[in-house]
Amino acid sequence: MRSGRLNKLAGQIGEYLVCAELGRRGLIATPFSGNVPTFDVLATDESCRTVPIQVKASRSDNWPSQATRWMQIQVDTEVGKQIYSGRVKLTTPDLVWVCVAIAPSHGRDRFFVLTEADVQDVCISGYTAWMDQIGWKRPRNPSSFDCRWSIANIQGFEDNWDLIMRRLQVATPDSSLAPAT
Repeated sequence: MRSGRLNKLAGQIGEYLVCAELGRRGLIATPFSGNVPTFDVLATDESCRTVPIQVKASRSDNWPSQATRWMQIQVDTEVGKQIYSGRVKLTTPDLVWVCVAIAPSHGRDRFFVLTEADVQDVCISGYTAWMDQIGWKRPRNPSSFDCRWSIANIQGFEDNWDLIMRRLQVATPDSSLAPAT
């Protein structure tokens, strides 16, 4: 199978696994299969309070990204060095993310529930630590911004489903469900 198809399938599997886990917790959840730019799953409780969720799935123990999504970085092409000038201002820092580590057949899938700001912190911490070691010069391609986070970086967020439950508790219920007065 080609890697593009494998990646699409991993994304689809991840979304459905998240929906299943939310169902086990008494919530209704539906995936949007990449049709909504900001989120992949919408979780709803009995009061029609909702929480949008971004799902990132991986068949390994890490998730790829671009450092420029999280950090302001320029490349000094004269010396082949990257220059970090601060964090990117996120438009949805409180958006819930679920990173799914898809297990091989008959294994146990793992779920890490955190916010987009948490992912940014993890990515900045990991990328800057690695780049500090190599003097901010990428060994093969100075213009590469490949940035990955792994299970080791987000272990503290494993099965943090309470984040979603807390979000639902403070969300505004659908007023059409209130009894008529």
